[in-house]
Amino acid sequence: MKYLIQFFLVILFVFTACKDGKKSANKIAEQKQEVNYDSFGTKIDLDNAISSEQLLAKFKTMKTGDTINVKFGSTIKEVCSKKGCWMKLPLDKEAETMVRFKDYGFFMPLDAKGREVVLNGKAFVQETSVKELQHYAEDAGKSKEEIAKITQPKKEFTFEADGVLIKKSI
Repeated sequence: MKYLIQFFLVILFVFTACKDGKKSANKIAEQKQEVNYDSFGTKIDLDNAISSEQLLAKFKTMKTGDTINVKFGSTIKEVCSKKGCWMKLPLDKEAETMVRFKDYGFFMPLDAKGREVVLNGKAFVQETSVKELQHYAEDAGKSKEEIAKITQPKKEFTFEADGVLIKKSI
């Protein structure tokens, strides 16, 4: 009987030790993510993010007004130079997505150009007016000549982010 109790105590110890090990591994992974990325907006993780090319394929099947919820990763091509209230991300060599932030609730660092990001939110297709396109060009610091060349509305792939992870610069 004495050995039976000791046996069960050893078994109990082994199972509890294994559970704590898994929790520790998860905490280490979360800490590593926190160390490598700055978080903005709703807290998100890196899991299940699709590539920018995969998002472009989804955009191409959508019509103006369609919306999908998605998480994807890309590199920042351009950021609003005044507040960081929008950014543009390439989807491939030619296509890009215009990103705004849910409820104007957070902004990106003004020096974030070129940094890797993972975004969570809603992707949709919209037509942007000439006036709005000119406003964005002005925010981006474009010359008056470049702004004057904008004369046609543009069908755009747009994204409203509720959470963003930006890879910390080294």
